[in-house]
Amino acid sequence: MKRIGFMLAVLMLPFQAIFAGEGMWIPMLLKQLNEKEMQAMGMRISAEDIYSVNQSSLKDAIVLFGRGCTGEIVSDQGLLLTNHHCGYRQIQQHSSVENDYLTEGFWAMSKEEELPNPGLTVTMMKKMEEVTAQVLEGVSDEMSMEERKQKIDENSKALIEKAKEESGFQVVIKDFFIDNQYYMIYNEVYKDIRLVGAPPSNIGKFGGDTDNWMWPRHTGDFSVFRIYVDKEGKPAEYSAENVPFKPDYHLPVSLNGVEEGDFTFVFGYPARTSEYLPSYAVNLITEVTNPPKIKLRETRLDIFSKYANTDPKVRIQYAAKHAGVANYWKKMIGESKGIRRLNGIERKQDFEQDFTAWTKKENNRYQGIIPAFEDTYSELEKYSLAADYMREGGFGIELLSFAARFNKLSEVTKETTDEQLESMVKSAQLASESFFKDYHLPIDKEVAEALLEIYREEQADDFRPGFLNLIDRKYKGDVSSYVDQLFEKSIFTSQEEVDKLLQNFSHKQVKKILRDPAFEAYSSLRNFYDDKLGTPMKQLAARNDSLQRLYMLAQMQMQSDKRFYPDANFSLRVTYGNVDGYHPADAVYYNYFTTLDGIMEKEDPNIYDYVVEEKLKELYQQQDFGRYGDAKGHMPVGFVASNHTTGGNSGSPVLNADGQMIGINFDRCWEGTMSDLMYDPAMSRNIAVDIRYVLFIMDKFAGAGHLVDEMTVIQ
Repeated sequence: MKRIGFMLAVLMLPFQAIFAGEGMWIPMLLKQLNEKEMQAMGMRISAEDIYSVNQSSLKDAIVLFGRGCTGEIVSDQGLLLTNHHCGYRQIQQHSSVENDYLTEGFWAMSKEEELPNPGLTVTMMKKMEEVTAQVLEGVSDEMSMEERKQKIDENSKALIEKAKEESGFQVVIKDFFIDNQYYMIYNEVYKDIRLVGAPPSNIGKFGGDTDNWMWPRHTGDFSVFRIYVDKEGKPAEYSAENVPFKPDYHLPVSLNGVEEGDFTFVFGYPARTSEYLPSYAVNLITEVTNPPKIKLRETRLDIFSKYANTDPKVRIQYAAKHAGVANYWKKMIGESKGIRRLNGIERKQDFEQDFTAWTKKENNRYQGIIPAFEDTYSELEKYSLAADYMREGGFGIELLSFAARFNKLSEVTKETTDEQLESMVKSAQLASESFFKDYHLPIDKEVAEALLEIYREEQADDFRPGFLNLIDRKYKGDVSSYVDQLFEKSIFTSQEEVDKLLQNFSHKQVKKILRDPAFEAYSSLRNFYDDKLGTPMKQLAARNDSLQRLYMLAQMQMQSDKRFYPDANFSLRVTYGNVDGYHPADAVYYNYFTTLDGIMEKEDPNIYDYVVEEKLKELYQQQDFGRYGDAKGHMPVGFVASNHTTGGNSGSPVLNADGQMIGINFDRCWEGTMSDLMYDPAMSRNIAVDIRYVLFIMDKFAGAGHLVDEMTVIQ
């Protein structure tokens, strides 16, 4: 209990030792920790207006969209906004050559035209409460890591079951400050989410991967969905009888725009940050594992692009895949460069020297932490690299990833029940249908040859899966010959062959899976992980987790005048800052906003990423911006601010001093992507599409003004 009391005392400290703009703050603690500062920076509402369990508040309009983005409700009929790239998979799945919604866009002109999306959910947090004392009841410093985890899991399970029964909500417990504090979160999950609208990719993805993570930006990165519920207003699976959701609160939308220095805040679900790592961890990420992952992903992207640029069908098939691979590829490049620019590793090392001196002076239990980190990360390096090559170089081959989906069927025996077999076959059939819809064999074959060549060259032959060494033994190092036979002999390259396999499948067909060359390669990768990587990586990770928990607690004790915020963990957070441009390099300054003028300046009909829609050009030439243009006659497109965001914040609303929505967060500037590890007030900027551009595209471009009419628009 003393440790818990200390944690709360540190959190409540009035002192400020972080940069304005830095931090991902727990909504229920804003009153105690942040309200005064936020109001001093310009906020005109209260913490209670943002988060309340006693009355409707902003939190009642914020949802986790799918499993990795944020969305916000903007009407009393459950209308929801998020990013175009967050809804990209759904848009792509509804697209075909005949109905190419990626290229042409999609707009439902009535609720009857809205498209269902099986499997898509949105999650709304109803409340959260601290349960640190209950979770850590019976936990002592004398326990081993396994004993500690077992007791925490036992306590958490009992708390969750009781809370579920009493509340009727879905309940999770998340750790904060690296297992030093715990919160119980009550969620409502909605399962009937329909696509309402999406701009053409030439608007929603304008600039493409070229501009991804970059500023200035001119991307209309938004899509529109709607939440449906049953007639009693409860979450339900899709049904034609369901009705639009009526939320307790929806965000008002402001057309008043932004000015430099304006207070803003972002409300959403940031995914993962690691601000309190030791130097050894930062070095492993940025200098050891990022470079080969960057190289392997770039190899795939080049091949994807070569085919997509010449075949419209392939472009549609690989659009979401390309975006998924490219997103983290570019982020890693910026992250590593940013840490080098900040001398981040050296700064961490300087802190560790001070930390070591403090531990000796205080003669406390933390004295061995830094040397222990050095030992574990030094040992972890080879395993991390091997795992990354396996994921990026092995499972970067679609054929092998698809073959892995048949692992359960490969274990079927005479004892497998008919019911179990039927379920496995059905799952495999669905996987096959989805896979071949978006699969182009020539791409995958070229990717396989390129990735395996790199894999063989850069991983020692005694520390890589056996099938790579087979290339040396059987094919005399000729990767091309191995890949030829792999794709020629595997049944997993043909939907017809897979369908034939699954028809009347029984234990007698198991050998056909086990002897398939693609499944053999997958098994080789899996066995390599199980035999060489899994156990030591798990042990080293557990050791580092234990060290990191103590290191977090020690940092808070050492820096008792600093106000700490917890790392992101996909829980609802508030981050706040100011609208502000920045200097990315010597003698270069980026303004805080962009306009439609910039889209016309970037236009290049010969480059797909910079094709401008004809209707958009007409509106620009006629200066027909309606009520959405600014006072100077320009059409705003995007802006940047110093809010501390990360993955998961995609789709988050950017709100003004009055809690009105002024934009949709969709990216960070490339120079600031290291903010997951180290925030830089000079460079860390979140990028948002201006809500005026969103409504302009809906209304003037798409003719879907009925959606704007649903919203509460402030002007």
